[in-house]
Amino acid sequence: MNDSRPTAMIAEDEPLMRERLKDRLAQVWPELEIVAEATDGDEALALFDIHKPRIAFLDIRMPGRTGLEVAAAIGDECHVVFTTAYDQYALAAFDAGAMDYLLKPVETERLAQTVERVKAKLASAPADLSRIVAALGGRLAPEASRLRWIKAAVGKQIKLIPVDDVVYFQSDTKYTRVVLAQSEALIRTPLKDLVAGLDPERFWQIHRGTIVNVSQLAGVLREDAERQFALFRSRPEKLPISRQFAHLFKQM
Repeated sequence: MNDSRPTAMIAEDEPLMRERLKDRLAQVWPELEIVAEATDGDEALALFDIHKPRIAFLDIRMPGRTGLEVAAAIGDECHVVFTTAYDQYALAAFDAGAMDYLLKPVETERLAQTVERVKAKLASAPADLSRIVAALGGRLAPEASRLRWIKAAVGKQIKLIPVDDVVYFQSDTKYTRVVLAQSEALIRTPLKDLVAGLDPERFWQIHRGTIVNVSQLAGVLREDAERQFALFRSRPEKLPISRQFAHLFKQM
């Protein structure tokens, strides 16, 4: 490894978001070397000890240790950039003196601004993150109230379906379709009520009647300037993305 090159670690449990950030970083900071990629907080700490990157891009919400807990452990050894889908976390992080923050899905223009700030800080010692960790730690408590299981009718049976297994939810007259890789079920919960219970980092509403599991996405099909569709790894259908939600897939 060339020690003159800046090095970074990315800690993000959603593969699509991780690849998006890597691609954008390659565009705006080609000299940056990504030396480690972690899918949860525990792996992030282990990889940090091995690679000692100068910069860490940490998702605030991750399995295992959160990005905040990782930052508390490594923040005095490297410069930290938080990534989050929650504006309230991001603004508090910035105000409390964190290196910077990125709202997901990461956009190139915003990332370029962050990169310039990071470059300016590299000659200095990393910021003390104790305040930001203390300020934001309590705000992660609502995660426990997120939906983890769905009770759904499958034939004459009522089954418990892990929300992580759901490819997408779709409104269907009086019901909501719960679509899995190989099957589907029906629930009476309206889509608007599901939105409130699902983790917005993992589930995106792409249409008035559709919510998709980000981890199940394979990509986006653009048929023209006005029409684009979500594609899935385990399902053949393509679902329309309304203009209202098109920003989620900008530059994807």
